[in-house]
Amino acid sequence: MPLAEPENVWTIVVAGGSGARFGRPKQYELIGDIRMIDRSVATAALAGTRVVVVVPEADVPAESLSGRTAVAGGATRSESVRCGLAAVPADATIVCVHDAARPFATVELYQSVIGAVAAGADAVVPGVPVTDTIKIVDGQGVVASTPRRESLVAVQTPQAFRAAVLREAHRGRVEGTDDAALVEAIGCRVRVVAGQPDNRKITHPADLEWARAR
Repeated sequence: MPLAEPENVWTIVVAGGSGARFGRPKQYELIGDIRMIDRSVATAALAGTRVVVVVPEADVPAESLSGRTAVAGGATRSESVRCGLAAVPADATIVCVHDAARPFATVELYQSVIGAVAAGADAVVPGVPVTDTIKIVDGQGVVASTPRRESLVAVQTPQAFRAAVLREAHRGRVEGTDDAALVEAIGCRVRVVAGQPDNRKITHPADLEWARAR
C-alpha cells in the first residue's frame, strides 16, 4: 500500500533503556547475525519512513557512525520519546513510535498503522486478542472486577500518530506506558488495527531465546 504523496513519515525507534529487567542492554543483542536494534531500524526504513533512533547517551557516537540519526534518551520511556520527537523535523506529518525490543514487526504492520492515520485517524495502534482472563485488583490484592475478555487487546508497536497530535500529547511532559495513552488523555480517539502474534517484545532472557529460535 503506497503512502499518500503529501505525507512525510518518520519513525522514532526507542532503544534508550539500560536493560534493568533483562540484565544488560538488550537492544544490542544479536538475533541471528543482526542486532535487535538494527532489525527494528531496518524495518522502519523499508516501510518508507525516515528514522530517529533513541539510545543511551554514551552510545550516541557509535550509533551515529553509519549516518543514522541517533539521539540520547531520557530517564523514562516517555522522556526518550520526547528526545526523539525533538529530532523529528517540524514538517513531519505522521510519526510512528516503535520499541526496538520488538524486532519482528513487519513492513506490512507499518503500512497498516500509517495507512489508517493517512486515512484520517489521529492515532493507530496494533492489538492482538487477549487469551487469558484478566482481573482488576485493588490495593489489598482483592479482585475488584473482571472485564469481558472480548473487549480487551494487548497493544504493540509500531504506533502511528498524526504528528501534531503526538506533539500535543507530549507537551505537558507527562508519563505513560505507551504514547497512545498520552493521546487518549488529551481527548483524541485511538484506533486499533490487527497486530501480529510474532511481534513479541523481548523483555526477559527467555524471550531472546525464543527470538533466536524463531
